[in-house]
Amino acid sequence: MFLIFLKKIFKLSFDLIFISTLIYNNFDNSCLDNCMISILIIEDEEPIRRVLKKILLEENKSYKIFEAENGKKGLEEIENNNKIDIVLCDIKMPIIDGIEVLNRSKKIKPNLPFIMLTGHGNINTAVEAMKVGAYDFISKPPDLNRLITSVRNAVENNKLKSENKKLKKRVNKSYEIIGNSSAINYVKDIISKVANTNARILITGDSGTGKELVAHQIHKQSNRNKEPFVEVNCAAIPTELIESELFGHIKGSFTSAIKDRAGKFEVANNGTIFLDEVADMSLNAQAKVLRALEEKKIQRVGSDKNIKVNVRVIAATNKDLNKEISEGNFREDLYHRLAVILINVPGLNERKEDIPLLSNYFIKNLSIEQGVEIKTLSDKALTLLKDYNWTGNIRELRNVIERLIILGGNPISVDDINKYAAK
Repeated sequence: MFLIFLKKIFKLSFDLIFISTLIYNNFDNSCLDNCMISILIIEDEEPIRRVLKKILLEENKSYKIFEAENGKKGLEEIENNNKIDIVLCDIKMPIIDGIEVLNRSKKIKPNLPFIMLTGHGNINTAVEAMKVGAYDFISKPPDLNRLITSVRNAVENNKLKSENKKLKKRVNKSYEIIGNSSAINYVKDIISKVANTNARILITGDSGTGKELVAHQIHKQSNRNKEPFVEVNCAAIPTELIESELFGHIKGSFTSAIKDRAGKFEVANNGTIFLDEVADMSLNAQAKVLRALEEKKIQRVGSDKNIKVNVRVIAATNKDLNKEISEGNFREDLYHRLAVILINVPGLNERKEDIPLLSNYFIKNLSIEQGVEIKTLSDKALTLLKDYNWTGNIRELRNVIERLIILGGNPISVDDINKYAAK
């Protein structure tokens, strides 16, 4: 009887959707319109899932809806689908109930917002759900406006949390080089010797070794440290845009050039420009960079006016530039201009004695960043980490530690390592 009544309520709700949409058009839709939001509906009654999906898509057609007919399948979806932003979850379900789904999900993805739904609503259930970490609690049949509002608020709340997290990352990033091994101490020694000069530097090393970190340290210890440090990922910029990105452009120089724009070299004037993945730069752009280094002048795209720049150039690559030169992919004259000082950053396998220091550093900082308790590593777990073959270097270790502090116990054990860090 309840299900029949519920169906009638939902049928009536459809007639109100368009009115509700008009009411909520006054809200700020900037995120909702521009962001792809994925919502998982965990509900054992197929008619109810269908109705909820229709309500949500009528509210915003850009929503991507996933469905699960029970708690077990819902958990599998949460664990395997990294795109889920919000969960609408029924409480009374067979196999695994909603509270258990919420409880177990928080261990997998602590920040995933849950809106709990139940036709058996009472204050005790609501309190229990909120204690476990539910974002909101709505009785069935849901009030249409309440449901839409709750989803909207969860979206905005998630967006704010994400932005806050990014901001914390920027603020907390100290660019400290961690380690006391002879290999990394050698790098530190070179940095201290070259930092206060204007010598151009080429940093080499495998992906994930910390080349960007070395560049930041050089700038930090230099007499240019109060001036800009400008990073350019040459591999991430399309070939046709790299010149504009580096040297700027004038209005009308190409189709999308609607106004004058300064390039990275101008922005970095009196400071440091860091050309990461420099080997991925086009030969034409390489020629322009060579001219900038030789003449200390640049020209914006579409202009014949010279602009003087005083910039220290630090470049980095994980490629063998001698090989790139022999294959015609990199200018030899540019190589010699950049490689006044060569710094090779060792891989983690060459400095395994630094793993305890690095692990503890990441545990502390990532725990604060993720908002979880600061855990410790058991001696056996640490030994196991030191025995690993770290092909992904520092970046791989960082990712493993982040996974362990979220999913592992306290202290982090050998079992945790085998379960969450095994390759």
